[in-house]
Amino acid sequence: MIDKDAIGSTDDGYVMQVELGKIREFARATQSANTAYLETANPVIPPTFLTTQQFWSTPGSGVFSKIKMDRRRLLHGAQEYVFHGPPPKAGTTLSVQTRIDDIYEKEGRRGGTMTFVVSVTEFRDAEGVLVAEARSTAIETGRAPEKDAS
Repeated sequence: MIDKDAIGSTDDGYVMQVELGKIREFARATQSANTAYLETANPVIPPTFLTTQQFWSTPGSGVFSKIKMDRRRLLHGAQEYVFHGPPPKAGTTLSVQTRIDDIYEKEGRRGGTMTFVVSVTEFRDAEGVLVAEARSTAIETGRAPEKDAS
């Protein structure tokens, strides 16, 4: 069982550089045909680009390492991005920090009790202004999937 005392826990935080080449790579990887991402000299990020923040953190320093979810029973339940103004552009430096916002349980129909962990990642510019947030829900099922008996 995941300890609800983890609510409010944060990771160590880190800095993320929004790079032109990475914006273009991300746009191509997601098959975007939007020329604003592919041809503009100083493009804004695609809305889901903030997912790449995971590549900037130090392995093992994330907030999820503190709550020890069982990866065999882990599902990605939801992802939401909120921008508090225009999306960041290439060349922007963002300070990133994730916190556990909520932990709750629901009874599942097939797998027992499911534990939901809601995290919020804040992205702040060089002046400390909140420019975006990513809200994510991870779900730990009550038991690991059963192997096919056939």
